[in-house]
Amino acid sequence: MKLVIAIISNNDIDAVLGATSTEGFSSTKISTAGQFLTSGQTTVLFGVDEDRLEELFNVIEQNVTNRVLRHKGVESTVAGSLLKKPVDVEEFGAVCFVINVEDFRKL
Repeated sequence: MKLVIAIISNNDIDAVLGATSTEGFSSTKISTAGQFLTSGQTTVLFGVDEDRLEELFNVIEQNVTNRVLRHKGVESTVAGSLLKKPVDVEEFGAVCFVINVEDFRKL
């Protein structure tokens, strides 16, 4: 068994949760916010059998959209710094982490 921690853009969360539920994946949703991109993300925990891991990734990938956002840059105290200039930042629809689960019980 694997624990998938998926951080999903709020722009895509409804589509992902609907599609994963339809495909029989159970999940727990946790509202979160990132530090750099402030558009909002939701963290979703999925308990998945190892043989369905790629299926879950495919469902997530089909229901998210990568975006390029114009970010205002970061503040700097360095005179003449380019850090305050707007930059284009790619926002991925989801970032996933996979953790091995040693034991799982429903109580």
